[in-house]
Amino acid sequence: MIPPEREQHCSGQVSTVALRYLDHEDDVLASYTLMRQLRPQLDSAQAFVQRWQHQRTQGYRLLALWKGTQPLGLAGFRVQDNLVHGRFVYVDDLVIDASCRSQGFGRMLMDALKAEAKALGCSKLLLDAAMGNALGHRFYYRQGLLATALHFSMMLP
Repeated sequence: MIPPEREQHCSGQVSTVALRYLDHEDDVLASYTLMRQLRPQLDSAQAFVQRWQHQRTQGYRLLALWKGTQPLGLAGFRVQDNLVHGRFVYVDDLVIDASCRSQGFGRMLMDALKAEAKALGCSKLLLDAAMGNALGHRFYYRQGLLATALHFSMMLP
């Protein structure tokens, strides 16, 4: 379901970009700096790889938008099923390199996620966004997502 390579602009240059899954540790290591833009609490590339390996056992997949050997965007997701939503894709992580934002790369990743969700027999795509992430909220609305609930959480002692 992953679309073929496309020409796109990044930092003012035309380049060919491709979507592909990160299935090897080397690719995950290559994407650490990008993921850290979204998840600054990841204190090392090795910690990221260990989390990725563990989450893979729970169905987590990382889809990356590449320009050559450089990842421009990442989408981490998993298929879930519950009584509220039925079968759905939950997007854990979505990030575009800060130098390449507002150039269509986020839309490309979202389109790929929507297509993948349909191919996997899912009826919904869900994600959480921080309350203070107004730019992210605007992007998600433009992609057709609606705010349908508040997500509550707490740290346990």
